[in-house]
Amino acid sequence: MPSWKGIVGQGLTAEQLERYVSTLAFGAWRPQFVVLHNTQVPRFSEWHSVPGQQRMDGLQRYYRDEVKWSAGPHLFVADDVIWLFTPLTTPGVHSPSWNAISWGVEVVGDYDAEPLSPGVRANVVSALATLHAAAGLDPQSLRLHKQDPKTTHTFCPGKNLADQRDAIVADVAAEIEGRNQGEHVPPATDPEAIPAPIH
Repeated sequence: MPSWKGIVGQGLTAEQLERYVSTLAFGAWRPQFVVLHNTQVPRFSEWHSVPGQQRMDGLQRYYRDEVKWSAGPHLFVADDVIWLFTPLTTPGVHSPSWNAISWGVEVVGDYDAEPLSPGVRANVVSALATLHAAAGLDPQSLRLHKQDPKTTHTFCPGKNLADQRDAIVADVAAEIEGRNQGEHVPPATDPEAIPAPIH
């Protein structure tokens, strides 16, 4: 069984995520693009039925103990917060062809059955803007999980999210541009504002 990489396990607002990512140092591994997924299970309508930290613990047990992977996706994006899962400075496990070269972002919901809520969409755009800006990636490089030629998840991230891909990319690019024109959140100077990884 591969060694489990551990999770960060913190839920951050969009602004907190931007501050957190600004503190990261990328070494030998740097992602080439982001892959967008949906959780499918749980659905968005079910997500808040248990506390977020309990969700993270359950997802860690699933990836580590049930499927016996070395890691999972990097982020889980809900309407209230963006959950840090696999550390952003290391490869995750989320898309068979692209694990070694991409970040995996899970959007909470089943987007073949549910609409993409405005709150989730806003956090998706902000999280993607933060990731693309941090790694110097072109938002047009964003890929959908179903585009992976080796995946069996040919539905992911669901029609109601996949159909918004181009509009989301445009909004991500606009947000990055806006930040570059002086709207950027300043880096946190309080060490307690930066979550510590949970191993």
